[in-house]
Amino acid sequence: MAVNLQKGQKISLDKEAGGALNRIVMGLGWDVAKSKGFFGFGGGKGQAVDLDASVVMFDDAKRPVDVVWFRQLKSRDGSVSHSGDNRTGAGEGDDEQISVELNRVPPEVQALVFTVNSFTGQNFSTVENAYCRLVNAANNQEVARFNLSVQGTHTAQIMAKLYRHNGEWKMHAIGENGVGRTIDDLMPQIVAHL
Repeated sequence: MAVNLQKGQKISLDKEAGGALNRIVMGLGWDVAKSKGFFGFGGGKGQAVDLDASVVMFDDAKRPVDVVWFRQLKSRDGSVSHSGDNRTGAGEGDDEQISVELNRVPPEVQALVFTVNSFTGQNFSTVENAYCRLVNAANNQEVARFNLSVQGTHTAQIMAKLYRHNGEWKMHAIGENGVGRTIDDLMPQIVAHL
């Protein structure tokens, strides 16, 4: 059974998965918030929102080594790949996915920070049912889930960090709201959580 993470919570991936994880998928899903009609009645579907999942790979000196996002769908070393850009949030399940082969992540990479940005600039008040989840790719079992549906005026969120600790991978649910349309805009806010 998946762990429902709270902001700031840390877990051991191997312990929660019941064994060593070699390949994980970080899934991001969201829906467009329904607009309110006259006096709150009769509203319909809101305007499409383009959320973008990204991951930054950091070394132990807190320097970015590589970035995987909609403009670069694969890390240079091949250990991380992105499913591609979903510009509307339409459909069931994960709207974007980032796959990580943990055993192929270069040893100099000490942390992977996953983020979500509203490329179209709408804030999170226009989004509902947003989540990120970590899945064991070997058996498609959900290991952990973090609810991102904290509506507000932020345009980005630092979702979670995977990091090496004593020879194993751990996960930290950061859940910190941010501002920025792209990963570049969010970088100073990310570094504060390393």
